Amino acid sequence: MKAGIIGIGRYIPEKVLTNFDLEKMVETSDEWIRTRTGIEERRIAAEDEKTSDMAVAAARRAMEDANIEPEDLDMILVATVTPDQAFPTVSCMIQEKLGAFNACAMDISAACAGFMYGLVTGKQFIEAGTYKHVLVIGVEKLSGITDWDDRNTAVLFGDGAGAAVVGPVSDDKGILSFELGADGRGGKHLYLDEKDHTIMNGREVFKFAVRQMGESSVNVIEKAGLSKEDVDFLVPHQANIRIMEAARERLELPVEKMSKTVHKYGNTSAASIPISLVEELEAGKIKDGDVIVMVGFGGGLTWGAIAMRWGR
Repeated sequence: MKAGIIGIGRYIPEKVLTNFDLEKMVETSDEWIRTRTGIEERRIAAEDEKTSDMAVAAARRAMEDANIEPEDLDMILVATVTPDQAFPTVSCMIQEKLGAFNACAMDISAACAGFMYGLVTGKQFIEAGTYKHVLVIGVEKLSGITDWDDRNTAVLFGDGAGAAVVGPVSDDKGILSFELGADGRGGKHLYLDEKDHTIMNGREVFKFAVRQMGESSVNVIEKAGLSKEDVDFLVPHQANIRIMEAARERLELPVEKMSKTVHKYGNTSAASIPISLVEELEAGKIKDGDVIVMVGFGGGLTWGAIAMRWGR
């Protein structure tokens, strides 16, 4: 039995925070942000809008796309580093809000690589025949842990949610290969401090990301028995346009074959890949039968990549 994505959805908060808005909040400029990150604006959740609220909105859309009901879910996996609270888990909150009481529920903490970890975990349960429908959600309310006085990190992050229903697909579709990894020695370069603010050594994270995004993308293609020429589309974690371009160049793909949403939504951590997937599907850039590569990295330091043939 092969596992793949049979339904997908996203949620984007209404409030837009532009680079020009940030110029009034911190010592920075639109040109400085755009040239270094590719970000022009990002979405910010309302003060009373919780991580679980955004996740439920994305989940409902994914379930509708998959044509399943809450009682059809066997498992809920939520990738986030910004839960509503320490416990109960966001996944349990989502289970209650959806009424999906047949599902077990668990949160995954792998930062920006969390959605990759979630998809691979769901794949195992589907292909083992244990479960039929696993809901995987990547969601972050990073505005809640952003130091708005820090010009180095305040410009990077946005809020949002993306969800996918993982289930059985035909033999020629679904997840073809994957790679997950971590290097705890790099944890000191990206972490949450005692004030609940994100601290990042940008230079070290950049070096790590450029190397790992490229290597992991190539690795999953080779594991799938494919070549670079077989790749139809790249969906990288939307952290920084220069890092994304490095991965694209490693796969020798033209610009039009890489998802780019970082300019509109910024870095939404675990939510960025599913948000981008929905964007490209709605634009008709990903079609049934296309081979896509998804790749991300995050605090930990963690990383993950998946090669998938799109379709059910």
